[in-house]
This record gives sequence, C-alpha cells and structure tokens, in this order.
Amino acid sequence: MAQQLIIGTFRLPAQGLNAARDAMQAMVAASRAEDGCLMYAYAEDVLQPGLIRVTELWRDQAALDRHFATPHLAQWRASWAALGIGERALTAYAVSGAQPT
Repeated sequence: MAQQLIIGTFRLPAQGLNAARDAMQAMVAASRAEDGCLMYAYAEDVLQPGLIRVTELWRDQAALDRHFATPHLAQWRASWAALGIGERALTAYAVSGAQPT
C-alpha cells in the first residue's frame, strides 16, 4: 500500500501573512488530527515572502480521500479569496517508503 505524499506551494500577499496565520494554523491542526495523516506542514519560503510551501504525507489513498471530504478543508478553501490565496500548485506522489539521507 503506497503512502501519498503531497508537495507544493501556494501564494498569498506577504503583508497578509499575519491575517492568514490563524486559518493556516487551524487547517494544519485539524489535518494533523485526522486518522492517516503522517505529516502536514506549511512553511513560508525564506527568500520569497508570501510563498507558502506545503508538505503532506498520508498513510494511503483512502486517508487522503477522507481528508479531501473534511469540513475543515472546505472551510479552508472557502477562505482563500478573502485571504488572497492564489497560485496554488500541489502535486501528489504515491511512495512506497523512505530512507534517511
């Protein structure tokens, strides 16, 4: 059974980061509490203010599918326009394992 890794970015106005922080923290906390979530993180790029890097790791496709149906994800998506979130680019990968480097 392959884990599902999501890597990507989204942008928001750099001056809007503080306004978006509460919504991002709520999304991360709710996602991390989901069954099957192995990792969920947002991080601002240190060289590009307002560029948020996304890393998610899910136990399997079923866990990711459940995540896509959660109320907190719908609420997060509904907030994007007001927060100025755009230029979203996320890619999902099926991975069979990991090794330390």
